[in-house]
Amino acid sequence: LKKNRFFTHEEAEKVVGAIRDAETKTSGEIRVFVESHCRLVNPVDRAAEVFWNLKMDHTVERNGVLVYVASKDHQVAIWGDEGIHRIVGTEFWTEEIKKLMHHFRQNAYADGLVLVINDVAGILETHFPYRATTDKNELPDDIVFGN
Repeated sequence: LKKNRFFTHEEAEKVVGAIRDAETKTSGEIRVFVESHCRLVNPVDRAAEVFWNLKMDHTVERNGVLVYVASKDHQVAIWGDEGIHRIVGTEFWTEEIKKLMHHFRQNAYADGLVLVINDVAGILETHFPYRATTDKNELPDDIVFGN
């Protein structure tokens, strides 16, 4: 999957910019993974698999969040590591998925992702604030594109 099939260069930059901005306020890590088709029946299971494959569970506070998109299958999922999931619970992720799907139905992919990234960043900032003395960017901020 090439970026330009799902995002324009400007849209991709907008999403990456939202991730970078979010991570200046929290020790949490946010990543976006986009592929054409979901290889598993349930996109949540695929999001979990990608989460582990990207080693997002290796953050110190277990506060990584993956936003998963299967573009051609029109499937999305969000996987939050145990540190953040324990705080927000399933209902928060379900609401964020609804927001994402609302934007995706209008072909506003980047806008939907930025909205969700900002919402997740707000929760992460509240519970896992950025600490200049100890925080480091533990994972890359770029969008990961699968097949």
